[in-house]
Amino acid sequence: MSNVRRGPGGPGRIDVQEAALRTGHGKNGNADAVLLDVREPHEWQAGHAPWAVHLPLSALAAGAGLPAEVQARPLAVICRSGKRSRQAAELLAARGAEVVDVTGGMLDWAGAGLPVLDACGGNGTVA
Repeated sequence: MSNVRRGPGGPGRIDVQEAALRTGHGKNGNADAVLLDVREPHEWQAGHAPWAVHLPLSALAAGAGLPAEVQARPLAVICRSGKRSRQAAELLAARGAEVVDVTGGMLDWAGAGLPVLDACGGNGTVA
């Protein structure tokens, strides 16, 4: 992934604009990565990015694997503000995944005017 900032010894980090481009939410609509949302179910239902895949950090930390449709694909991990996504990115990197952390999380995503949908497909909010 371009524009990836690497922390000392950890996964790279990208901002929400780069994440949007890499996951097909940008102007070109091409996706080379999957947006993986690691927030809890009530947060996901309140509002998430279209086409994102949901896997809560709590499940990931308990040993849950990635859904089959995203295995072996580059991942951009997002949460509400960036703390849980950083933890998830580190865990996934340790498991061998190609992964980056999305800084600023869904708060920055919504703040940038990127789409947020609720569980019914309507306008969502970041919980």
